[in-house]
Amino acid sequence: MSLNEHSMQALSWRKLYLSRAKLKATSRTSALLSGFAMVAMVEVQLEPDHPYPPGLLIAFSACTTILVAVHLFALMVSTCILPNLEAVSNVHNLNSVNESPHERMHRHIELAWAFSTVIGTLLFLTEVMLLCWVKFLPLKNKDDNDKSISSGQAAAIASTCIMVPFGLVFIIFAVHFYRTLVSHKTDRQIKELEQVIQLQNQLDHRGENDDLKSAIHFP
Repeated sequence: MSLNEHSMQALSWRKLYLSRAKLKATSRTSALLSGFAMVAMVEVQLEPDHPYPPGLLIAFSACTTILVAVHLFALMVSTCILPNLEAVSNVHNLNSVNESPHERMHRHIELAWAFSTVIGTLLFLTEVMLLCWVKFLPLKNKDDNDKSISSGQAAAIASTCIMVPFGLVFIIFAVHFYRTLVSHKTDRQIKELEQVIQLQNQLDHRGENDDLKSAIHFP
């Protein structure tokens, strides 16, 4: 095997291990967050005598449904693709990496990872905030009047004031992490391309020297 082919094999194996790690993280995160969302929706106790705002109940129901659907989609993708990657990665043969579907299913893997870690996490933060409103809004003090803010409303407002800045920080971090990751991949590809060009130049130079030696010894 030439140096160029060996470098391509190493790159393909690195992509395989990275895809497998992403699918494992996706499956664990999606199973945990979707299970929590289902438990939160089932266990939440609504007060029948309290007039909940219709928009709050609709937002809570829609956010829970979308959250579970997004994570189940990511979990389905990881469950379908991960066994194929595990089967190939356990074979101690360099050429077996060509049998792995991680190159063809690269977009599906990235989509599942984005759904689980980015979209799913944002929905989970929104779910926690809406759950605080649904849970604490009916709580009122005995001496509360119609114009004052009840203790339940104060607790819900406090959770919202905490969650909104944290969500903005999460979005900024996600964008920064994605840009850093793209820049890292670009730098690695440039270095690998330079190595391939250097190896090609060395091979061409070696071939020219061999031709020159042949011409000298065999005029």
